[in-house]
Amino acid sequence: MNRLVVVSNRVPSPSAPGNQAGGLAVALDGLMAKRGGVWFGWSGQISANAANAPAAVEQADKVSFVTVDLTQEEHDRYYSNFSNGLLWPLLHTLPELMVFDRRDAQAYREVNQRMADVLHPLLRPDDLIWVHDYHLMSMPAMLRARGVRNPIGFFLHVPFPGTDLLANVPDAASLIRDLLGADLLGFQTEGDVENFVAAAQSLAGALAYADGWLQVPGRRVRLGVFPVEIEPHEFATTAAEAWRAQPAERLRRSLHGQRLILGVDRLDPTKGLLQRLAGYRRLLDARPEWCRHITLLQIAAVSRKEVRPYRALRTALDREAGSINSEFGDPDWTPLRIVARAGARGTMAGYMREARVGMVTPLRDGMNLVAKEFVAAQDPRNPGVLVLSRFAGAARQLDAALLVNPHDPDDMADALDAALRMNPEERLERWQSLWRSIEHASPLIWGRSFLAALLRTVLVADQPTSRPRLRAERGAEGMSLVRRTPPVPASPTPRQIN
Repeated sequence: MNRLVVVSNRVPSPSAPGNQAGGLAVALDGLMAKRGGVWFGWSGQISANAANAPAAVEQADKVSFVTVDLTQEEHDRYYSNFSNGLLWPLLHTLPELMVFDRRDAQAYREVNQRMADVLHPLLRPDDLIWVHDYHLMSMPAMLRARGVRNPIGFFLHVPFPGTDLLANVPDAASLIRDLLGADLLGFQTEGDVENFVAAAQSLAGALAYADGWLQVPGRRVRLGVFPVEIEPHEFATTAAEAWRAQPAERLRRSLHGQRLILGVDRLDPTKGLLQRLAGYRRLLDARPEWCRHITLLQIAAVSRKEVRPYRALRTALDREAGSINSEFGDPDWTPLRIVARAGARGTMAGYMREARVGMVTPLRDGMNLVAKEFVAAQDPRNPGVLVLSRFAGAARQLDAALLVNPHDPDDMADALDAALRMNPEERLERWQSLWRSIEHASPLIWGRSFLAALLRTVLVADQPTSRPRLRAERGAEGMSLVRRTPPVPASPTPRQIN
């Protein structure tokens, strides 16, 4: 069996399991624990001599966690400025938040180069390399430039924008070419794939063929859709237990019988938090009968405090929350509660089970696992209602939710009103449909399907006369592949692969 090498910006520390690398760790922990391998990336630490220091290695069961530090300048330019100040708003279609500086772009490439330099000597000939997310878009090309012939997969956890928006970034074409160093590029939705195909054609000169293949000089690249999943049964059990625990019980007592509307997000401009409060304000203003009968609890965990738009959002959110409470509240009723720190995952699961309505209304999102967690957390006998942005990647899969336009406060107010009034029969019918869409999925199946697709992609690409046929299959971790000679470059024609 091929060894798996995962490359990501942040690596979860085995000595501090509570400090995980966000949704990425949730998606990959089970796969890595079962399969083993190497998890490589940034330690999360900043040190003055990071550029010359050796990688740190921690071993936990079958996984080697290999990390490097960043210098302060690398952190500021690669991580804060380029990755989070430019790429994050670019990929989420928020051009008004983008700030481009050539020095930041150079630092981004240099950090990707340094990570490739450290990783290269650790690789074995039969390793499968899986690179993750927008911080490391140059990594596939950097590894190829160092002679790496191993199968390389890349998965983008966030959306991919249209070509017109990409053209605003001077470095966009080189990023697209760098990504095309991978054998398989995975995305959350079909729309993301379509956007990338258009970008690869217009900015990198790629030729697009049927069944998700791109031709670039000397090689073929496969594109695929791999929606990230949660472990629904495990989360449902966690929620049922947490609902009986003290945090959920204290919350329940504090509501005094009011219906709970819940939002759980990072404090991030893409999550549509200000727009969500505008919809809630419109509900209280247009339907005053709900006053004193509902409470919105918004968990908005502070993140990326060093990025200016995030600090501005915190200020604006506090101001709007105060305005809503002063305008609509009473001495014995606070319509909106906002908490700017993260809670334990189990506690959040208990809150989700208590909520009559879950609001997941990002302006744009790659998938949004919180929406799936809300579904899994519900009491099957008395489920709540999911109000979901139609611009979340999960919207197509979770189409039994009440889908809304987060830019339209009236639409959100109408959906909240409908959710709060919904009879038990319709709530149950909608929840059952949502549950069926996630109950047989899991992060482990997701990871295995991507790796199976990567193996099959490389095998097909090495056979220039065969017709590309790729299916994501479960349980393929037992497959193995060793490239002992360089592959023969494939030169497909439309007739060959149609």
